[in-house]
Amino acid sequence: MNFDVDFSLKCRDFRKDGAVLAGAGRGIGAVSLQSRAALKPADAYEKDAHGGTGTMMKPPGKPSGQRSGGKRATLRTISELTGLSPSTVSLALRGGERLKPETYRKVVEAAQQLGYIPDRAGVRLRTGKTNVIALVLERTDETIDFARYLIQGIGHAIQGTRYHMNVSPEFGAAGTVDSIRYIIDNRTADGVIITHTTARDPRVQLLMDEGFPFVTHGRTEFYAPHPYHDFHSEEFVRLAVERMAAKGRKRILLVVGREITNNYHTIVTSFQRVSARLGLSTQVISPEIDRPASAEMREFGHEIARMSPRPDGIICDSELRSIFMIAGLEDEGVMAGRDFHFICKQTSDLLPALYPQIDTVEEDVFTAGMELARLLIRRINGEPAETLRTLGEPKVNWRD
Repeated sequence: MNFDVDFSLKCRDFRKDGAVLAGAGRGIGAVSLQSRAALKPADAYEKDAHGGTGTMMKPPGKPSGQRSGGKRATLRTISELTGLSPSTVSLALRGGERLKPETYRKVVEAAQQLGYIPDRAGVRLRTGKTNVIALVLERTDETIDFARYLIQGIGHAIQGTRYHMNVSPEFGAAGTVDSIRYIIDNRTADGVIITHTTARDPRVQLLMDEGFPFVTHGRTEFYAPHPYHDFHSEEFVRLAVERMAAKGRKRILLVVGREITNNYHTIVTSFQRVSARLGLSTQVISPEIDRPASAEMREFGHEIARMSPRPDGIICDSELRSIFMIAGLEDEGVMAGRDFHFICKQTSDLLPALYPQIDTVEEDVFTAGMELARLLIRRINGEPAETLRTLGEPKVNWRD
């Protein structure tokens, strides 16, 4: 497994279930995460917090993959150092199941000493495969730590496989096909993961037209089946609305994200259906605010506080929106838990830390990343799309 995260981001030492995103604490800069599963004895790697193999340790003062004098380490270099044949070295670097443990360890230690990096171009020429999974990650400000947890989950799933991951952040308009077209035309990956799908997502259409292996985080409305893993938003809404009814709330406001996403339509439809069954009065608002963490979102909280009649229950699909909206409500003297009941979809530990009294329904984005990687590998290996469609079940965190 080898991560190449091809973008700059501000990293801090964040953790989820013990997982650490490498590069933490180094401020803004290019992040490169590399973990070569072909070289996997315990002493050849730094351990990640999941107990798996993490970043391969490199000799101090020497660029990765280079010998003294600036020459790149090769199979022949390792062969010369160990006294073993190039074929034995090659077998060891591919797992070495048939080799004696001491031979395997000897090769791995030599590769570590030399800072050996496998020649991807050679692998591609021999096999026609890149051994790359591409994550095309749409920029979004709506989900706290979404990218970090998703990357960690995918990385955890491909440990011990031949695959490594390239991450391509998408900074253009939602649903742009530029990154996907580049991957397909240049065959820079064996398969693609995309996020934040729309109902008729042009990226999905292109990938289906080209017959290129992919999986989406999110569903679409295409007739032809395609692989996906998605949060079970219908169940999130059902649990939240039924909780409101059980708490005696009658006027429920749903605050939900961008209308262009398929998830918006799933949430709104489910909300209206369950609320009608329970006889609740409802209102749906999708704030036309580009940045959920903003003064505008706080002002939106002020507007809710001034509604007449004011909702006595609020459901929101974003932690960031919730934090600023609740702050605006409190500016007006309207308090969560006293004046209204609040339920939020949770993807991090931030909201419960700030407002421990608030109910949440949790999506495990780390687990979603693992599932997406597994589905994609199965698709690359030829499994039919209709068998590769899964939902992540929500976890309720009721505070009383």
